[in-house]
Amino acid sequence: MVIGYGNDLRSDDGIGQQIANEIASWHLPSVQSLAIHQLTPDLADALASIDLAIFVDACLPVDGYDVQIQMLSPTSDIDSSVHRSDPRSLLALTQSLYGCCPPAWLVTIPGVNFEIGDRLSRMAEIGKSIALVKIIQILDKVKNFWVEVKIAA
Repeated sequence: MVIGYGNDLRSDDGIGQQIANEIASWHLPSVQSLAIHQLTPDLADALASIDLAIFVDACLPVDGYDVQIQMLSPTSDIDSSVHRSDPRSLLALTQSLYGCCPPAWLVTIPGVNFEIGDRLSRMAEIGKSIALVKIIQILDKVKNFWVEVKIAA
């Protein structure tokens, strides 16, 4: 499942939703795509029944202007941050409620324009293209992994 989140009325902040919508338009049979405004606790139910979660969000360019990919694990403290847009807390909630959570990745794309608007900055557009390639690579690795596991079994 690809979960793109952010405010699509705040220019670059909407990049997560744009990426999720683009992936949905590919009609990949084994990939669900969800474009949402923010992460909410009710997503834990969906996360409990999937094999992989890829969260996609905008970020400020802190350490350069590169698209960042990081593997996620559930946070140890779900109480203080379950209502914030935090994938790790959502994974922890899923683990707590259902006894499992999927392997997960966070893809962040730097943006420079978070003003009211519906257009991405040039930097975010470039980041979007890079992020889509990286998401394809993650999906491909997981697909190959599961094919290898099925063959070995």
